Amino acid sequence: MLNRTLAVPPWIVYRHHSPPYTNVHVPYSEFFQLEALSAYHRVVSLEDFMEKLAPKHWLLGQRKAYCFETAAQRSADKKSCPMKDGNPFGPFWNYAGVEFDESVLFSGISFSAYHQPQWMKKFPPSEHPVLAMPGAPAPFPVIEEHVGLQRYMVWSHRMVKEGEEHISTLLTRPYVGIHLRIGIDWQNACKLLKSGDAGPHFMASPQCVGYNRQTALPLTMTMCLPDLSEIRRAVKMWVKKTSARSVYIATDSESHNKDIEKLFKGKVKVVSLQPDSAQMDLYILGRADHFIGNCVSSFTAFVKRERDVHGLSSSFFGMDTPGKVNQKEEL
Repeated sequence: MLNRTLAVPPWIVYRHHSPPYTNVHVPYSEFFQLEALSAYHRVVSLEDFMEKLAPKHWLLGQRKAYCFETAAQRSADKKSCPMKDGNPFGPFWNYAGVEFDESVLFSGISFSAYHQPQWMKKFPPSEHPVLAMPGAPAPFPVIEEHVGLQRYMVWSHRMVKEGEEHISTLLTRPYVGIHLRIGIDWQNACKLLKSGDAGPHFMASPQCVGYNRQTALPLTMTMCLPDLSEIRRAVKMWVKKTSARSVYIATDSESHNKDIEKLFKGKVKVVSLQPDSAQMDLYILGRADHFIGNCVSSFTAFVKRERDVHGLSSSFFGMDTPGKVNQKEEL
């Protein structure tokens, strides 16, 4: 849109429960192929940019931060971009070795193609060679027109090798992959739905209720926070439908392994990865013969988008057929 090269940042892996007990910044190419992104747009890793290009094109003492005026209200002087305030922002820019010398505030424009002329006029590359922002220049969660960009996110060869080794060692195909987002923080978030403070469009829920606010399907508590009976029901149904011999569980909390094993009287293998790895969970769920996810979760949304690219079947708790809330839930 702006004819600029994207400096692709590293992934931030939170290691607060194991050494080094802090954020770990992992170059993009450790998990995904950087060259696959270049089929969509010009890219360079942030690490390469800082080492090879910044010394010439982003001079020390002239490094500007760019942010919305509203974001600057969070800073002490109300006129500086809060680029390094808190975690993960401070550690991120420290990892890149960046100190900012000046802030450039803007308002009245957004990160949509509609405002492309305003961006070009306000920040011509000749005067603003590098646009450094406190967050991604895109809406969250992923909007409908960006869903198809998932095809440019291709797993690295290392991740494919490790992922396939885990699948062949731990699982027997066909297998059903499930994502249980049921931790205490999620329970608190779903209370907003119960109290009426959140509507059908809640975090990543447009992926299952629809992106149009006027025609969005109802978002139920079961879709946000499935209880054990719904987890059992959905898993049992999809194991039967796919003749699955294994179930893979990725979770932020209790895995319910034992409860699910009892459903099948030991005839179906139930597995969680130990120690868990969010990236490996994404890979294994993406390769399942069927996937059951959480409608509201952006973690599920990543898996669902990837599976859609490859034509693989997915469903959600409380929604066996995407686009149709389970009948009992509508009552």
